[in-house]
Order: sequence, then structure tokens, then C-alpha cells
Amino acid sequence: MSTNHLDQTIAPRKGEELDTPALQAYLQQELGLRGALEIKQFPGGFSNLTYLLRAEDKEFVLRRPPFGANIKSAHDMGREYTALSHLQPVYNKAPRPLLYCEDDSLIGAPFYVMERVQGAILRANLAVDARPSPVEMRRIAVSLVESFADLHAVDIDAAGLSDFGQAQGYVKRQIDGWTRRYVKARTGNVPEIESAAQWLADNLPPESGSSLLHNDYKYDNVVLNPQNRAEIIAVLDWEMATIGDPLMDLGSSLGYWVQADDPEILRQVALGPTMLPGNPTRAEFVELYAQKSGRSIENPVFYYVYGLFKVAVIGQQIYKRYKSGYSKDPRFAHLNYVVRVLGQTAVRAIKRGRI
Repeated sequence: MSTNHLDQTIAPRKGEELDTPALQAYLQQELGLRGALEIKQFPGGFSNLTYLLRAEDKEFVLRRPPFGANIKSAHDMGREYTALSHLQPVYNKAPRPLLYCEDDSLIGAPFYVMERVQGAILRANLAVDARPSPVEMRRIAVSLVESFADLHAVDIDAAGLSDFGQAQGYVKRQIDGWTRRYVKARTGNVPEIESAAQWLADNLPPESGSSLLHNDYKYDNVVLNPQNRAEIIAVLDWEMATIGDPLMDLGSSLGYWVQADDPEILRQVALGPTMLPGNPTRAEFVELYAQKSGRSIENPVFYYVYGLFKVAVIGQQIYKRYKSGYSKDPRFAHLNYVVRVLGQTAVRAIKRGRI
């Protein structure tokens, strides 16, 4: 079997290198690290930058905001570190954080370091011989949904996270907030996105409850046991975690869930292996989640359109950073095209009244 399902690293991309001597000295002081420090970069992901740190026989993972980003909001490393620290006693799929550094003079931004969890990660570009069979894919998908519902069942009070966000009014704040972010990051006219934003504002559902939200839960943010890929051993990338309506978190995940019978234009921009045989459809995903969580989902179209809109805004923010010269990552050059496709998909879902 190919090792393409294991998380690979590369040399840091140009412009995204870290100050190795400064970081080595700091880690020697804080973690007792010995030996020369080797730094590699995990190339996946479109938001925070993730690096593998290796010295002698020890490995760690470092997370920092992307260059040119507003580190006071969506890329708050302290917030992500706090979430992981509090989750450790109550949620066994949270990687163990080791230290947080808010001094941005060291590598140019605040960062945190956590344990490395080695395992399999399913991305959109899986090699053919690394793709799960339809039976295994179904087991992985069911495990993904079950773990999602388990996350939403975490005892917020026991985790000490009851003040980690404001649940009341969460749905409206999300629509208003992502609309403002889109306007701020806009680089061209995409009427479908603006139409979706207006529809969401005009069709707010009642709040469905309160729970811990991951806000970016998808295949490439979970680590699978390489010997049993239906077992999720860790959930990664907690940068947008908060407290709020769990159905909005479901919507965020639906926004990434491209299925095999979707229009080709949408399948071309899929960011995960959700089209592989054995995967549930979006409607089946919702049904599985409802069964596991015990929650009633009365208006799946709203949550799906919200997910598409949110993913589009994130893409637009990244594209603006790329256009402004803060990133040279070639993956970002055509994100404006992705934004338009997501807007078209949202409008189509609204018109059809189904996901």
C-alpha cells in the first residue's frame, strides 16, 4: 500500500521559513531540547502554517499564523492553545499542547508547540493504491460522523470552556461576521456570494442549542490509525473552536462535502476525498449525524448554504493575502475561481431547496 495516506512534509516554502537558531535556543530553554533542530513544513491546509520540528529522537509540531494575516482574530494562537489545554482531560482526540509563545519577535508571530500525532490523513489527492475500498471508506465516514457528534457532546463545564464563546445569538453573529469579512476581503464582484449572504440573513433559523464547536471539521483535520483507518486517533486544527450552535458546525462540514454526482465544476475544486465510493451523500451525512447526536435538523439547506458561504469567505481572505503579496503559495492563485464556484453552488441549493 502507498504511504500517500501518511502525512508528508516538505522543506519550508519560500517566504515561510522560520528562524532556526532563535527557535532552537528557545526550545532548548523551554523544553530541554538537545541537538540540532530540523524544521520541515506540512504542505496541506490553507490557513495557519504547520511545521514539524525534529531534534535527535524527538518530534513536535509548531503552529503559527500565516504571513500577512490578522493574528488578533481568526489566527489567535493563544486561543487554539487554550482550547487544546482544556480539552486534554475530557476529550481524548485533542493533541497535547506543550507550550505557547506570545512573543512575536522570535519567529515573527505568536506560536504554540504540541505533540506530534502520527497517523494517516485522507486528502483530496490520495494515490490510487492508498484509497480506501468502498467498505473501508464507509466505515471511515461513519467514524467521522460519530466522532463529530461526540465532540458536540463534550461537557463544556467539565472542560472549563463555558466562557470560551457566547452561545446566545451565535447564528446571527456568524452570518453578520462572515458577511463583513467578505466585504473586507473582496477583490472583485461575485454576485452569487452576495446573494447567498442576503438569503442567509433573511432566513435565520432558531438557535438549536449550545456545544463546543470545531468549525473546520473535515477529513484532512482528523488523524486515522494507519493499521485501522476507521479509528480516529486525533482531531487537528482548533483555530476556530468556540462555543455555539452545533448545527452551524455541521453546516461548516457540509460546505466541504462534495459528492460524486455534483456538477463537474464543483468536483474540480473538492478539498477532500468525499467523492470516493463508500462515502455518504450530504443528506446521508446529516441523517447519520442526527441519529448519533439525537439532534433534529429541520432546515439542512440553511446550514449547507452557510457552510458554502463560510468556506468561500475563507478562500477570499486567503486569495486577498496572495494578491497582496503576503504568500507565494501557488495553490492560492486561483482561489477567486473557487469562491465563484461555491457561490454558484449556494444559489443552486437555495433554488432547489435541497442539499
